[in-house]
Amino acid sequence: MVLLFSNSSVQDFFSPIWLSLKISVIASIFVILIGTVVGRFLGRASFKGKSIIETLLMLPMVLPPTVVGFILIVVFGRNSIVGQAIEWIFQQPIIFTWYAGVIAAFVVAFPLMYMSAKSGFQSIDKNIEDAARVDGASEWQVFLFISIPIASKALISGSILSFARCLGEFGATLMFAGNIPNKTQTIPTAIYLAIDSSNIYLAWLWVLTILIISFLMLFFVQMKQK
Repeated sequence: MVLLFSNSSVQDFFSPIWLSLKISVIASIFVILIGTVVGRFLGRASFKGKSIIETLLMLPMVLPPTVVGFILIVVFGRNSIVGQAIEWIFQQPIIFTWYAGVIAAFVVAFPLMYMSAKSGFQSIDKNIEDAARVDGASEWQVFLFISIPIASKALISGSILSFARCLGEFGATLMFAGNIPNKTQTIPTAIYLAIDSSNIYLAWLWVLTILIISFLMLFFVQMKQK
């Protein structure tokens, strides 16, 4: 018990929490920005091959996390062109770093934001956007000042759900970023290690932490939808 509340133990306990929050915030920013733009474009666009593109974007939702992690390793590994380019630029591989955790979280959370954004933009009456264009608004002005405010409920819900998904990502992160204490260990991977080492008390503390955070976010989504 004394060890549990020693300085090193406190740091070991909070390290996965801070890292999970950092990874989730950074990944969510990219998810929200890219998901909103792609959702707006594909929600209104019509072209050959659109169904294939949308299917590829949605694949991470149905693929096993280990498959997603394997694909990320192949794409960003040291034997790939992308991986070699990253290593040449940053003088280190991206695998087994917290940056890999950001990429893994982005990939698995993107479909949620994309679906929410697409649904929100498709629900907008096109006549409202056309009226703004007639009044002289550019496409970016219509997008920023008309489309986004009207679709804000869907965008907010998608953003929070995406953040929650980033926070709870486990399988792809474990394979791609690893489970290195104080370096790449997030809350889900920390729980896994705690259970594996029979430290149930510590596992419960992390479980309660992520339960509280997730509950508050989902509760906020429910309130916004009302």
